[in-house]
Amino acid sequence: MELPVIYEDEDMVAINKPAGVMTHPDGHSEDETASEWFEKKYPASATVGETQRLKDGTEIARPGVVHRLDRDTSGVLVFAKTPEAHARLKEAFQNREAKKTYLAFVYGTLKEEKGLIDFAIGRSRKDFRLRSAQPKAKGTMREARTRYEVVGSTGAHSLVKLMPETGRTHQIRVHLKAIHHPVVCDPLYAPGKPCDLGLSSLGLHAYQIEVPGREGMVRITAEVPESMKKALASFPEAAEFVAQ
Repeated sequence: MELPVIYEDEDMVAINKPAGVMTHPDGHSEDETASEWFEKKYPASATVGETQRLKDGTEIARPGVVHRLDRDTSGVLVFAKTPEAHARLKEAFQNREAKKTYLAFVYGTLKEEKGLIDFAIGRSRKDFRLRSAQPKAKGTMREARTRYEVVGSTGAHSLVKLMPETGRTHQIRVHLKAIHHPVVCDPLYAPGKPCDLGLSSLGLHAYQIEVPGREGMVRITAEVPESMKKALASFPEAAEFVAQ
C-alpha cells in the first residue's frame, strides 16, 4: 500500500488518508493500516508512539499515531517521527490546541447557518459498533462539542464545515445524526438512506488540521478525494475547497 504524503518535516509527516484504510490495527482486521505503512516507510520512527491494550490483553503497536480517523473517513492524518514531536502533538490534541476542520455532506437543510452541537456521547444500547448522544446511552457519557457552519444547501442535502472541539469516537457522525442531519452514505448512522450525490463511500472528509511545529502552528490541507468532487460540484459555494 502506498499513501499520499501531503506534508513532511523533520518532526512529522501527514497523509491524505483514503476512505477504507484504518489508522492503526484493531486486533481483528488483517488489512494493512496507515500506521503499518508509516512504520515501513519510516523505519527509524518505528518505536515512536504508544501501544494500545485490547480487552483480551493483546497489545497493538501504533507507530507515530497521535490522533486517528475512522476507517470510512478520508483526509489529513498526522504521524510523529520523533519522541519529542509525539509528546508535543499528543499534548496539543489533549489540550485542544490542535484545530481540525471537516467537510460533511448531510441529508436535508439545517435550521441554523452556524452553531454548536453540545451533546455528551456514550455507547449505543442497541449496537456495540455505535456511539450515541441519547440521554440513556450506555456507559460513561463523555463531553463532546462540535461547531459547524453551513457552506451551501440544495434543499435535499447540505455541505457543512465542522470544527470539533473534542475528539470522541464517531463524534461528528453521532452529532449530525442527533440533530437529524446524518452524513450521506453512512451505513452506521443513516442505514437505509440513499447513498446519493454521486457518493460511493462516507461523505465525510478531514479537510484541514493545525498542529504545533517547532516554530509555530502548521496548517495542513488534504484535497477532497475524486470520489467526492461530483458531490462538491452540487454546491457553488464550495469553490474554495476544490483546488489547492
